[in-house]
Amino acid sequence: MQLTSLADLLDVQDLDLQIDRLLDQRQSLPELDAYKAADEKLTDLGSRHDVAAAELRQLELDFDKSNGELEILETKLTEHETRLFAGSMSARETEYMRLEVESLKGQRDAKEERVLGMLESVDPVRQTVADLDGSIDSTTAEKTSLEGIIKAEWKKIDAELARKEERKKDALIPVPDDLVEIYEKLRQMKEGVAIGRLENGVCGGCHMTLSATEQAEALDADLPRCVHCRRILVF
Repeated sequence: MQLTSLADLLDVQDLDLQIDRLLDQRQSLPELDAYKAADEKLTDLGSRHDVAAAELRQLELDFDKSNGELEILETKLTEHETRLFAGSMSARETEYMRLEVESLKGQRDAKEERVLGMLESVDPVRQTVADLDGSIDSTTAEKTSLEGIIKAEWKKIDAELARKEERKKDALIPVPDDLVEIYEKLRQMKEGVAIGRLENGVCGGCHMTLSATEQAEALDADLPRCVHCRRILVF
C-alpha cells in the first residue's frame, strides 16, 4: 500500500470528521429544543382551548336559553300587570289576575337569579378561553421565530456541508477504491476514526503505545494497522 494513499486518506478522514461535526451541530441547535417545547406547548394549549371553548359554547347556549325564557316571562308579566291595573275586570277575574301576577313575579325572580348565576359561570370560562387564545398567539409567534432562526442556521450549515462534501470528493480521487471500502467500514466500527498517525510510537486512533516490534510488523504489512485498535496507521 502506497504511503501517499494513506496520507490522502488521512485528509479524507479530517474532512469526514468536519462533516460529522457539522451534522451534529445541525441536529443539536439549542433552538431545536426550544422549538420542540413550543410545539408541545401549542398542542397542550390547543387541547385545553378545545375543552374550554366547548364548555363556553354550552354555557352560552344555556344562558341564551334562560335569558330568552326570562324575557318571555317579563313580557307576560307586563301584559298581566297592564290588564290588572286597567280595572276593567270583575272582582273574581281581578283576584285571579293578581295571583297570576304574583306567580309570574316569583318565576321571574327565580329565573333572574338563575341567569345571574349562569353569567357568573360564563365569565370565568370566557376569560379562560381569552387567556388561552393569548397564550396560543404568543407561543405561535415564538415557534415561528424559532423556525426562522433554525432555517437560517441550517442554510449556513448545509452550505458548509456541501463545500466539505465537494472537497471530500476531490480528496478521494487518488485513494484506491479497496482502501476506501476498508476505511468506510472501519469508520462505522470505530466511532468515525478509521485512521491515525503513528507519532512517537503512539497510535493517533486509540492513543496506545506500540512497541518497536509491533511498529516494524505494522510497517511491513500491506496495510499498516494498529495491533490494539486495528485502525489504519500512517507512519
